[in-house]
Amino acid sequence: MGRSAVLIGFLLLMSAQLPAAEAGVETVEKLPAVQRAAEFFVREADWILQQQIRLTSIPAPPFHEEERGRYLEEQFRVLGLENVRRDALGNVLGERPGSDPEHVVLISAHIDTVFPPGTEIEIRREGENWVGPGIADNGAGVAALLALAGALRDTRLRTGATLLFAANVGEEGEGNLRGMQALFADSALRRRVRAAIAIDGSNAERLTAQALGSKRFQIVVRGPGGHSWADFGLPNPIQALARAITRMTAVQVPAQPRTAFNVGEITGGTAVNAIPYEASLKVDIRSEMEAEIERLEYELRAAVAEAVAQENAWARVPGGPLEAEIRVIGRRPAGELPSTARILEIFRAVDAHLGIKTSLQRSSTDANVPISLGIEAVAVGGGGRSGASHSLREWYDPTGREVGLKRILLATLLLAGVEE
Repeated sequence: MGRSAVLIGFLLLMSAQLPAAEAGVETVEKLPAVQRAAEFFVREADWILQQQIRLTSIPAPPFHEEERGRYLEEQFRVLGLENVRRDALGNVLGERPGSDPEHVVLISAHIDTVFPPGTEIEIRREGENWVGPGIADNGAGVAALLALAGALRDTRLRTGATLLFAANVGEEGEGNLRGMQALFADSALRRRVRAAIAIDGSNAERLTAQALGSKRFQIVVRGPGGHSWADFGLPNPIQALARAITRMTAVQVPAQPRTAFNVGEITGGTAVNAIPYEASLKVDIRSEMEAEIERLEYELRAAVAEAVAQENAWARVPGGPLEAEIRVIGRRPAGELPSTARILEIFRAVDAHLGIKTSLQRSSTDANVPISLGIEAVAVGGGGRSGASHSLREWYDPTGREVGLKRILLATLLLAGVEE
């Protein structure tokens, strides 16, 4: 078959009269080079697993992903990607140029973990499972990114759109999607990206196309501080925060749109017999609707103002009132793909072809950023099974990983267009 005989996905993407996606899946899958790529996932299963273990063993706490980034930069070069580089934020990028450089399909996986510096990382086997912090989230996703690059290198498939591989920083916690935010802050790249796939975790049935919005706050209350006996009666920052939490937890949240808030961290004080001079807490607000996030932010600010006023009124000893500062420490944009989005049609067709029961989900992932900008994007798992995410007992079972990898391969080729 000639090189230009098949440009299936690219033509589907560009044409106003789109043929059935199912037919495109079958046609692409039958290409000999695509079959060899799928065989790579089975033949190199041990290599993929060893990459996952090696990656997970390199600490990558929030804002400290440098060492893992350096390793991935090296692997991108070994796997034949071009224009490999790390940007100022630490994102690792590499390309497989397509015949049309003005069109890009982004395939990404975040390299940071939720675990703080100093967390002991030991990957061990327990039966069929591999256990260790970050082994699935996002060890499985980054391993899938390398597996896809390896399969494409060995088969020498060519695509219409350029494939941009990104191992990005800052997805977890207070990373605030900073790696993906930085990529799409580049207007030239943003203009070229036609679709984006974020590989996150393992679940090959998951298809996240609805971006859950969130906003995060740190509330700091400061006061004079003093001795618990001699200065009893001074306003107490911890007591003020307790008042604020009590009021906030009384706020009603709707079941639809689903909305939630969480007091996730509280700090302050110096000793049990000292009135603290400072205390702080962190609050996470999430909702399917931006209006609910705004409403709860208003309630939070009102709760803090009222709590500080009440604590100052309670004070029996002069020494200066409490003051509160509310900082926004994170914001994740919300959005939702239309049900007719081309990327959804392609994944549904691929899933139907592979016998995967698609589970459409709403979540907070790297896909939030392109979705909020009107770019077609999804977050998917890299295959296999996992559990106990974000814990020291996190586990991963690679059984069936090849199906999840084939799913991503076929969808990528349909989005980018494949030449053989």
